Amino acid sequence: MQEMTTMTEVIDHLRKSGYVEDFNLQQNCLVCRTGHYSVFHNEFVIDKVYRFEGDSDPADEATVYAISCPKYDIKGILVNGAGIYTDEMTDEMLKSLQMNRK
Repeated sequence: MQEMTTMTEVIDHLRKSGYVEDFNLQQNCLVCRTGHYSVFHNEFVIDKVYRFEGDSDPADEATVYAISCPKYDIKGILVNGAGIYTDEMTDEMLKSLQMNRK
């Protein structure tokens, strides 16, 4: 497999691999773009993490999370730009998202 170097390539690859939901980060959960599901910190698994760093500007950083939720049998993507802000979410959500960010 060819190395994926852009966020678009990663997202396209994940979509083809079944990660079709678009997750939005809320204070205490992930919400599907359609609003059908609210997924709490103990209900999802981070399958893969892709980090993109700007050459000179930290604001260009982004992280793409491939996330699965066995409870609802869904897989999706969360894109987070320029780091996670702790004042906007619960400690549980922060820990869940940083757990696999190595």
